[in-house]
Amino acid sequence: QVQLVESGGGLVQAGGSLRLSCAASGSIFSINGMGWYRQAPAKKQRELVAVITSGGNANYADSVKGRFTISRDNAKNTVYLQMNSLEPEDTGVYYCNAHVKTTQLSYGYLYWGQGTQVTVSS
Repeated sequence: QVQLVESGGGLVQAGGSLRLSCAASGSIFSINGMGWYRQAPAKKQRELVAVITSGGNANYADSVKGRFTISRDNAKNTVYLQMNSLEPEDTGVYYCNAHVKTTQLSYGYLYWGQGTQVTVSS
């Protein structure tokens, strides 16, 4: 089994910053992509925020480019999301995911964390 645990959410004023962390643990052989998604209060679906490959290549949603930075520590199986210049529209539950291989021969599976609340007040 693999578990992803997020931390770092909270309440912040517009223009402020937060740093989210997501640590993967359990039966891990390797992790390919890791990412962050969010679900806004009025929306039913999660939307992509940022993803990063094991080699460090990152992609971002247009709405967060220049404000958010995704990074990862492969030795710690952890992905981070540094969020600056936060806006009320960034409010939501933030979920991390990771594509994990539990053995050398397995195809891999996408695991999700439980989510962490980010609230940005105006």
